[in-house]
Amino acid sequence: MRISISVTDYSWREALPEQLARVASAADEAGLDTVWVPDHLLQAAPGSDPDSAMLEAYTTLGYLAAVTTRVRLGTLVTAVTYRPPAVMVKAVTTLDVLSGGRAWLGLGAGYLEEEAQRFALPLPAVPERFDALEAALQTALAMWTDASPAPASRPHPPILIGGTGERRTLPLVARYADACNLFDIPDGGATVRHKLDVLRRHCDAIGRDFDSIEKTLSTRLAPGEALEAFSERITSLGIDHAIVLTQGAWRHEDIERLAG
Repeated sequence: MRISISVTDYSWREALPEQLARVASAADEAGLDTVWVPDHLLQAAPGSDPDSAMLEAYTTLGYLAAVTTRVRLGTLVTAVTYRPPAVMVKAVTTLDVLSGGRAWLGLGAGYLEEEAQRFALPLPAVPERFDALEAALQTALAMWTDASPAPASRPHPPILIGGTGERRTLPLVARYADACNLFDIPDGGATVRHKLDVLRRHCDAIGRDFDSIEKTLSTRLAPGEALEAFSERITSLGIDHAIVLTQGAWRHEDIERLAG
């Protein structure tokens, strides 16, 4: 099982750039898979002050690309209505080229109304957002088909779609995505297993190999939970890739715990 971190809280007491670089470098050295960041303009971590520290996602990922060497980098996830699709795809392609092929394209339909209102960003009705999500996915694949300067044989950044909706999100995962992101709910894994069963049915309906999709789960390491027990718990759900969140800002010792 792959393990990543999601950096959602930037409230370090010391200098923010140095602390962010230290955490990313620790993840890089520990062999973690990806450093994810939220694509929000307001702080959206549960229980946080919306006006507390928040960095713009793609500028942050460019900085992280410069201070790491192997860990992958992506947004969890970009709301497709906030940026013109071609500009967003160009940003991710640039990140991929400059990081040596380490970028993800993480996409979702968007949901944060307060953020959209305060920054005068579009957040249309839900059906329109899902239409925009599919259009953005099609734009990405069309642009990468004709990609330059990368050789035609070079694979494009993997596409991750965040969300669990059974009527629109999971069918889009089956049709377009390399990975899905689900949410860990304290119900003994019933919801996660159900969502994966739904995704499997959508894959079967279009002839897609269910196992070709990387299943990621946003989750937390429980207090006192051993890494081995954590891995067994997550893999028992059918998950390939755990994306770990933490309360507050990440610390170097938290990364060491994940590394085992």
